[in-house]
Amino acid sequence: MTRLRVALLDMDGTVFDSMIDLAAVRRDLGLERDGRGILEQITELAPDARARGLEALLDAEARGAASGELVPGAVELLAALRARGVRCALVTNNSRASADAMLRRFPLAFDLCLTRDDGPTKPDPTLFRIALKRLGAAATEAISIGDAHLDLLAAHAAGIAEIVLVRPSSWVLDFIPAGVAHHRAADLREVREIVERLLD
Repeated sequence: MTRLRVALLDMDGTVFDSMIDLAAVRRDLGLERDGRGILEQITELAPDARARGLEALLDAEARGAASGELVPGAVELLAALRARGVRCALVTNNSRASADAMLRRFPLAFDLCLTRDDGPTKPDPTLFRIALKRLGAAATEAISIGDAHLDLLAAHAAGIAEIVLVRPSSWVLDFIPAGVAHHRAADLREVREIVERLLD
């Protein structure tokens, strides 16, 4: 039996579907999809373009938080984790404003919420390490659940014991390095089954 005490969950594309078209935002800003997070790309632009890019990203996130929907199975997954005594943190590259707006609409049972306003964005592992420290758990007692290579890379760098990718997009698979152990799930129901197996 794996001793999982903490679950670190991504927001957009994992438990929440903002329906944001980041590919369109990238195209408007002339950015390539090169495997880096969009915020990292925007910060490298010239000052005027950077300001325009940040405004476009914040606008897209605000619209997504206001009109998006929970991914089917999100409530049930969190309930299953909490029923087994696993504390849950939302760890997202989104802004604090968009995460808070989503949680006001859908008060999911998270013990902690960390955003890019709290530290460097994934794939940097800092937010995961902060979450573990605040929740009083070791990386070997944690599971990361996300939908993108950025989640996987951050979790791997933080030494997270178990990593799950749910419904990763086809382009995401191109940026997953060989040899990084992880589970793949088609949906959150399957994620719940993986968690149950790990806990039994």
